[in-house]
Amino acid sequence: QVQLVESGGGLVQPGGSLRLSCAASANIFRFYAMGWYRQAPGKQRELVATISSSGSRINYADSVKGRFTISRDNAKNTVYLQMNSLKPEDTAVYYCNAERLGSFAWGQGTQVTVSS
Repeated sequence: QVQLVESGGGLVQPGGSLRLSCAASANIFRFYAMGWYRQAPGKQRELVATISSSGSRINYADSVKGRFTISRDNAKNTVYLQMNSLKPEDTAVYYCNAERLGSFAWGQGTQVTVSS
C-alpha cells in the first residue's frame, strides 16, 4: 500500500500562489494515477485535478481550470499542484490521492487558507 505525505499548504493572500507537493512511499509510484482533492468546512470532498500514471491525461475541475496545474515527477515519486491566482473560495484542506486497479490511498491533508 502506497503512503502519501502532502506538504506546501499555508496562508496566502488572494491572488497569491502556492505549490503543494505529495511524496509517495512506493517505488511503484509510476503505476498510480494521482489526484488532488479538497474539502472546505461543511462541504463534501471534491476533485481538484487528476493525472494519469504516465502524465499524458490530465483533468481539472472547472473551478480551477486556468489557475491550477497538476504535474508529476516519477523519478522523485512526487506529484505537485501549482496553484495561482488563489481565491478565498479555494480555502480548504487539500488531499493527495493515489489510485491503481481500484485501490485507493489518501494522504493526511494540508491546509490552504486564502485570506487578506
